[in-house]
Amino acid sequence: MTGIDHAALFGAVLGIWLVAHQAGDYWVQSDHQAGHKGLRGWVGRWNCAKHVITYTATQGAFLALAAWVLGLSLSLAHTAAGLTVSALTHYVADRRTPLRWLAERTGKGGFYSRGEGLASGAAYLDQSWHWIWIGVGALIAAS
Repeated sequence: MTGIDHAALFGAVLGIWLVAHQAGDYWVQSDHQAGHKGLRGWVGRWNCAKHVITYTATQGAFLALAAWVLGLSLSLAHTAAGLTVSALTHYVADRRTPLRWLAERTGKGGFYSRGEGLASGAAYLDQSWHWIWIGVGALIAAS
């Protein structure tokens, strides 16, 4: 595969996973998971894990459908590695405390604390974190 082919494949995977991200993070995630995934202890960890499992399955299903329809040539190992990166980093962010810690250490603690709910700095940093790692995962999957 040429560099241009890899670049096109990266663009396709990235686009597909960003669409799947919206579906998995907002439509597939249950209200219960959303409200409990950041709690301390096993309740929070379990709800976050359930969300990440369905989120990652959504990304995988969207990519499998697109690969079939578009005839994308993907390595199963690279795709699995890209999905793993996306899943693990999604879990870290959605546990809330690690992302807050990172925001505070990078001078973004004030921004993190502004606003409420989905109109908050925390929500924007959460989403940008996800997009960064979706990009890294897509790069791995397309390699």
